[in-house]
Amino acid sequence: MSLLGCYRILAAFTATMLCQTALSVEVRDVRLWAGPDNTRVVVDLSAGAPHSLTILHNPERVVLDVPAARLGKQAQRPPRGVGTIKTVRMSRSRSGNFRLVLELARPAQARSFLTTPNAHYGYRLVVDLGTVAGGVPRTPARAIQVKHAPADARDLIIAIDAGHGGEDPGAIGKNGTREKDVVLAIARELALKINAEPGMRSILTRSGDYFVPLRDRMRRARAQQADLFVSIHADATHDRSIDGSSVYILSQRGATDEASRWLAERENASDLIGGVSLDDKDNVLASVLLDLSQSASLNASHVAAQRVLHQLTRAGEVRKHDVQQARFMVLKSPDIPSMLIETAYISNPFEEQRLRTQAQQARLAAAIHQGVRDYFYANPPMGTRVAQLANPSHGLMAAGSGTGGE
Repeated sequence: MSLLGCYRILAAFTATMLCQTALSVEVRDVRLWAGPDNTRVVVDLSAGAPHSLTILHNPERVVLDVPAARLGKQAQRPPRGVGTIKTVRMSRSRSGNFRLVLELARPAQARSFLTTPNAHYGYRLVVDLGTVAGGVPRTPARAIQVKHAPADARDLIIAIDAGHGGEDPGAIGKNGTREKDVVLAIARELALKINAEPGMRSILTRSGDYFVPLRDRMRRARAQQADLFVSIHADATHDRSIDGSSVYILSQRGATDEASRWLAERENASDLIGGVSLDDKDNVLASVLLDLSQSASLNASHVAAQRVLHQLTRAGEVRKHDVQQARFMVLKSPDIPSMLIETAYISNPFEEQRLRTQAQQARLAAAIHQGVRDYFYANPPMGTRVAQLANPSHGLMAAGSGTGGE
């Protein structure tokens, strides 16, 4: 047989296999999640499959096509519209494709991707709809002035990030407790405590049960010019006897990776919080400025994390008594001190049960709040209300002079 003949047989075999794979794909469910800035559509599939996404106008709609896929029993009825989506229609086109039509309430940007199976879900086609690129509001943050504070004293802003959300449940305990639920409860409790603290206010990267992409969590904190970023999670492991809290900051390797990314994309980067922009600097100067910003941020992250870890020892068992380092995406902001707190092991039945209680959620939030408060009163940023409260006799010149500064 000629080489050309072999190629033709191989091509025919490949086409047959692809067709059989597509025909075997079942659409098992279609789920919608709405957040304040974007809407996510998740199509559960029995196997991976190619797809196409089309954006149409007048009227505004998004069309998702999956070749030769069939509807499963659970996906016979389309879900109700939420967020940006007014209505959802599902059908099989004449060509045999599964078609999902999303009728929109307003114009939206759309992107789609296929995810592989994980511990909780199989294959999923995800469509993200957002009216703002990156899902970050463009409207500037409005400062909330503390009562009786002078006009030139600002509040400290604490960004509180509840991990996971929406179709991403995070870790799940033996009794069905979902990480996304308990960390949101702790985040809300922490926000209340922060907002009750004179000279401080909180922002939540998510305030409900919806998913926020990891980089968007960082962007939301930066858009609000946060002074500290606190991400809240609940750990899990196969060994159900392991328990306790841990606190993480960004590793040096993670910081190096992020610096390379910022330098490569600095023409699109926003100003650093200090007001210094990288887009008009040469490579050497931009690298020096970014290194200075990252070094200060990492040092502050470590000191703040130590304060929080110390307070967590009073709220329960601590698994790791030193601040840990890792390459978590949400910790990579180059100009905001950031930490990630594993509040407990949800895989431990005892800790899972405690995490479900409002008392333990409040206890953990109180410990984190006290650690954050201790850090800022020992290291009050200049020009803040906390600087005045920490050193009333020195007024706004109190930065860095607090007792116990590190």
